[in-house]
Formats: sequence, C-alpha cells, structure tokens
Amino acid sequence: MGEVGSSLNLKGNWDEAKGKLKQQYAQLTDEDLEYADGKGDELVGRLQQKLGKGKKEIVKLLNDL
Repeated sequence: MGEVGSSLNLKGNWDEAKGKLKQQYAQLTDEDLEYADGKGDELVGRLQQKLGKGKKEIVKLLNDL
C-alpha cells in the first residue's frame, strides 16, 4: 500500500461516508467514490482531481467522516 493509502483510516460504514461526501460535494459521482481495500491511493487521487485539494487535505477529510 502506498504512503497515502496507509494513512487512510476509513471508519464505519463506507456507504454512509459516501452519502456525507455527496451531500458536501455535489459534483462527486459513485464512480469517484468507489473504494476497495488496498485502493485508498486511487480513491484519494480521484478526489484530488475532482475537488482540487491536496493529498493531505483529502486524507484528513476522509478520516474525519
């Protein structure tokens, strides 16, 4: 797992977290929020592109859900 993926700490129900993200950022799609174990780097990369935020910001955003 990459540096970013290992710092992701997705707690609880990912479907619930996806719902919160979609409420906060209407431009996100289900494809943007697709997550599989070990694929945290890919998720962070997609969110970086869509939201125009840095890796650290995205990781913090996801960990705070």
